[in-house]
Amino acid sequence: MRDRELLTEQVLAVVETIPPGRVMSYGAIARAVGAVGPRQVGQVMAYDGGGVPWWRVVRADGTLPAHLAARAGVHYRRERTPMRTDGVRVHMAAAQWSPKPSSLP
Repeated sequence: MRDRELLTEQVLAVVETIPPGRVMSYGAIARAVGAVGPRQVGQVMAYDGGGVPWWRVVRADGTLPAHLAARAGVHYRRERTPMRTDGVRVHMAAAQWSPKPSSLP
């Protein structure tokens, strides 16, 4: 089992590297920090993600949990995040971002 504090620190550090208007999925962040899955990233974001740009972390289909969607929409419009025509889902092909390994904390 991975040390919770270290995992939290690593996940939040990756989230802070996501540029405005771009997103990463929970799974992509899990792969970036290694040896964890998307659910662990989701747990970190749920409990400790309020101080980082949480709206830049989405499900693989470009959505967020329903209770966050309206608040995230404000950020998406301000950052000009590419959205699907439904206005609810991020356009993953256009907005997905992958950090260079050398830029990871």
